[in-house]
Amino acid sequence: MSAKSANSPPNANQILNQLPPEEYERLSPYLEPVTLSRGDVLYYPQEPVSHVYFPNCGTVSVVATFANGSGVEVGMVGNEGVFGINVVLGSVTTPHEAMVQLPGDGVRASADVLRREFKQGGLLQDLLLRYTQAFIVQIAQNAACNKVHPINGRLARWLLMACDRAAGQDLELTHDFMAVMLGTRRAGVTEAAGKLQDMGLIRYRRGHVTVLNRRGLEAVVCECYPIVKTEFDRLLSVNGQAT
Repeated sequence: MSAKSANSPPNANQILNQLPPEEYERLSPYLEPVTLSRGDVLYYPQEPVSHVYFPNCGTVSVVATFANGSGVEVGMVGNEGVFGINVVLGSVTTPHEAMVQLPGDGVRASADVLRREFKQGGLLQDLLLRYTQAFIVQIAQNAACNKVHPINGRLARWLLMACDRAAGQDLELTHDFMAVMLGTRRAGVTEAAGKLQDMGLIRYRRGHVTVLNRRGLEAVVCECYPIVKTEFDRLLSVNGQAT
């Protein structure tokens, strides 16, 4: 991860994009453009969170890691939200690892700046609290989904969530990486991806997945995808008002 001039518009992040001019102008001098490269680890477990990240494009996976070295994704952050929300909730560390899943760019601010701005109240505080609620729903639904739903529907859910946050249908992904994210064996991901490809929904070549038929993928996805998407849309509506 390195600082640079962001490729995306400065307000491509949906939280920043909704701020009124006076709030954004107060925050913007402290926003540092960053490149998010695949595999970058933003934070390791129990490491103090010094910065919060607002992706413009690309995705960050929040991964629970275990003593045996295995891990599973518990949440995904893209341009709909922010990584490091725990710093305004009274915590300076996280037990999870944050790793860039799909490359992109964004901006970051120091944790101290975000805490200060949060305490100002206003729409930023409201959006961050509503985002926290939506993210809790995502984590809870992911846990339930990984427990009870077949791998085909889970893979479809994960690909749709990645496409939503990557703002595109072409994803640089390997079967090994997807297996870690879904907490399953690589062979299971290979079999599920093969079935989706045979149905004409995706095209997979080494290290690259293209969603060919989004509507078709939505038809085979498990129920968890629309539940989470509806909650994010409801809580982070573009007019700044939850319904």
